[in-house]
Amino acid sequence: MYTPPKKILERYADVLVNFALRSGKGIKKGDVVHLVAYEIAKPLYRELRLAILKAGGHVIGDYRPDSGDRFPFDRDFFLHAKPHQLSFFPKKFAKGMLDEIDHNIFILSETDMHELEGIDPKKIMQKGLAWKPFMDWRREKENKGQYTWTLGLYGTEAEAKEARMSLKEYWQQIIKACFLDKKNPIAEWKKLYRDLEKTRLKLNALPIERLHVVGPDADLWIHLGKKRKWMGGSGRNIPSFELFTSPDWRGTEGWIRFNQPLYQYGVLIEGVELEFKNGRVVRAKARKNEKVLKQMIATKNADKIGEYSLTDRRFSRITKFMANTLFDENIGGKNGNTHLALGKSYQDCYIDDPGELSPQDWENLGYNDSSVHTDIISTAPRTVTAHLKNGKTKVIYKNGQFTL
Repeated sequence: MYTPPKKILERYADVLVNFALRSGKGIKKGDVVHLVAYEIAKPLYRELRLAILKAGGHVIGDYRPDSGDRFPFDRDFFLHAKPHQLSFFPKKFAKGMLDEIDHNIFILSETDMHELEGIDPKKIMQKGLAWKPFMDWRREKENKGQYTWTLGLYGTEAEAKEARMSLKEYWQQIIKACFLDKKNPIAEWKKLYRDLEKTRLKLNALPIERLHVVGPDADLWIHLGKKRKWMGGSGRNIPSFELFTSPDWRGTEGWIRFNQPLYQYGVLIEGVELEFKNGRVVRAKARKNEKVLKQMIATKNADKIGEYSLTDRRFSRITKFMANTLFDENIGGKNGNTHLALGKSYQDCYIDDPGELSPQDWENLGYNDSSVHTDIISTAPRTVTAHLKNGKTKVIYKNGQFTL
């Protein structure tokens, strides 16, 4: 099995620890990092642990067995767990952990992309609902500026197979996307984020009321809402080339199809099409695993939009389908990339201090709250026109790139 060279893994760990965390600044001496990885990612886990130690941080290791193939731990759980086990939430443990840590690094590494095929999706959603309090606590701590997180990917044979690549070819895509082919990847990321920031500032300077997304796969209206801003370049997710916002869900109207498959909840969902009316999904279709899609949407508030995102092909170093949302939602290619998420909004898209708002304030502003946040992706051509508060219009995205 192919393993990336040690130098590549050292660079990857350096980026995640000394750049991605603390919103592009890296960890400080004494910071506590919750490090989560599976056994197949052991080579990267070691380098991450070393990087944290060298930076003066403390590691709380969370090293997990791979699930799938000979040892289907996740499938075992959902096959045998009773309702009280599905809804179990270790409140004291989870709260204590979150109180202790300053940052989280989670390394994605799927060894079976279809492990939960045939499992009742209600069970999967119930487990997610049980852990919603933890998500709420984490968001509150993040809103206070006391917590950051990032995601990375350790490529596996299973992922490479889904993407129709050899494992070595798959890793070459990871290396290129994360600037690990450069002597100083952090310097490259900082330069990219400076360029991304120029576009973000231009977007935020526009008094946008609504967006009209038009193309062969979409005729969709999105209402930005009050006190919104576009975000991107924060270090959450490596790689990340997107600019996104969390709109007022109440103004979503129209329809959109997604030409990229969705690997979620241990299954493959293909051919997703959504229709919105008065802000809610009123029709949902999929060619494959439609039952899982519909059960996800039936989860509380998962029938509302939580995020809208655009990726400029000039920024992205990803050109191939990777069978992984972290990468596929940032793909560039000929037409760029749009994705939206159903479910939970990002409160850091609020233009002022998010730590000052109450749950009722968020609800009044049209920020969605859910145990679900599911990104769905399309790389088809589209034109995005901003309808401004002064009655004028401006095309902000066309031919896969921003036009600001």
